[in-house]
Amino acid sequence: MILEIKDLHTYYGASHILQSVDLVLDQGELVCLLGRNGVGKSTTLKSIIGLVPPRKGSVLFNGIQLAGLDPYRIARLGVGFVPEERRIFKGLTVLENLQIGIKKAHSQTDREPWNAETIFEMFTKLGERSLQKGGHLSGGEQQMLTVARTLMGNPELILVDEPTEGLAPLVADSVLKMLGTISDSGVTILMVEQNYKAALKLARGFYIMSKGQMVFHGTGEELVAAEKIRQKYLEV
Repeated sequence: MILEIKDLHTYYGASHILQSVDLVLDQGELVCLLGRNGVGKSTTLKSIIGLVPPRKGSVLFNGIQLAGLDPYRIARLGVGFVPEERRIFKGLTVLENLQIGIKKAHSQTDREPWNAETIFEMFTKLGERSLQKGGHLSGGEQQMLTVARTLMGNPELILVDEPTEGLAPLVADSVLKMLGTISDSGVTILMVEQNYKAALKLARGFYIMSKGQMVFHGTGEELVAAEKIRQKYLEV
């Protein structure tokens, strides 16, 4: 087990957003957190990485308590965060953006460390645009760059927030395929996504959140079979 969250409570001011959230990830899994807008999905990721410190509960990463730590300390322990807003440096080249993400390797596995060469070899689109400025990339390419920059820190766990938001279907598919390749390399991924049909092609496990609480946990097959759950919490 790489990540274990127990009884997590997070607030924005007086607003009680996460209410006794439990979540578990095993090493190497790609798990998707589903739910409608405003139910607490992004807050869950931000609580793990420390951007919104939880007031109560436990977040264990490789047995280390993350709750209460500063985000930079959590990142140094081997947790990467891919924000929904992407936040690339538009005035810097693709290569320069990647170099900003370099941190000391944390991996406890025998996996080959990520660097610009391995990223360009695996994701050729970024390699072809290595000297282009980030602001000249398409939305899909910027999303790929954001993910790749996170990989440069050689994290064991990546938190990915809405990777396909605002992207055309074909472009979204290419971003999801990139995440699948990263997962196959041994990196554990917790991904927030709204399009459960697209996520079914990729993720091995699923959680559904509603009003700050987990209402479903299961495999893709169990999610497909749970028609009433999907209708109530995911479908329009």
